[in-house]
Amino acid sequence: MIAAAAWVDTHCHLDAAEFDLDRVDVAAAARAAGVVSLIVPSVARGNFQAVAQLCRDTPGCTPAYGIHPLFVDRADDGDLPQLRQFLLANPAAAVGEIGLDFYQQPCDQARQEHFFREQLLIARDLHLPVLLHVRRAVDAVLKQLRLIRVVGGIAHAFNGSRVQAEQFIALGFKLGFGGAMTHPRATRIRDLAATLPLDAIVLETDAPDIPPAWLERGRNQPAELPRIAAVMAELRGISADELARATTANAAAVLPQLQSRR
Repeated sequence: MIAAAAWVDTHCHLDAAEFDLDRVDVAAAARAAGVVSLIVPSVARGNFQAVAQLCRDTPGCTPAYGIHPLFVDRADDGDLPQLRQFLLANPAAAVGEIGLDFYQQPCDQARQEHFFREQLLIARDLHLPVLLHVRRAVDAVLKQLRLIRVVGGIAHAFNGSRVQAEQFIALGFKLGFGGAMTHPRATRIRDLAATLPLDAIVLETDAPDIPPAWLERGRNQPAELPRIAAVMAELRGISADELARATTANAAAVLPQLQSRR
């Protein structure tokens, strides 16, 4: 009997309110679909404990802790030492979700950059990778990564240029691809998904967000990952099994805590 492909969802907000009514069923459906590991990132100090408890209770889930750029307006500087202490006391795959988001305007870019820099310093000190939120701010994120060198991580929902992709790769990062790639009009993302080095790619859903084309604007969930992966496999002209092996190995390489928890 041939074993089913095993997948890693490197970015899934399973703690989100959208899953409050059926979270256990959503996690079970993911496992049934072959999604053996999920990274669940936090977005603010207020949900560190919820993410930690969810990952203790849910097989295959590994947490990450960080302050999302869209939440820094409701954070204060005291949250940063709390994040450091939480990471010291609670095993995590990464510091995340952190980064910059200049899409929603007006935004306080200076405040976002302050929290991003401080969290990069925490990641550097603790030798942890980072999960990056990068929206309309790719060059600004790359600038900070050159100034504060961390062990690597994942550029979540990558939507930059080929040159920018190569810069992330040179800094030790993998690039996350998910539902956006399934939309036929997303030609740049699809071209990158088809042609970037396979060892630079990881898969994600960002559930409940970034739904694939077949869900239109419906709720995304981690069980969709194999079907999302099938789109990438077709774009690359490889089998789903080959893609599963490669992306699972890539995730384990960039997020070593996955290996210890599987």
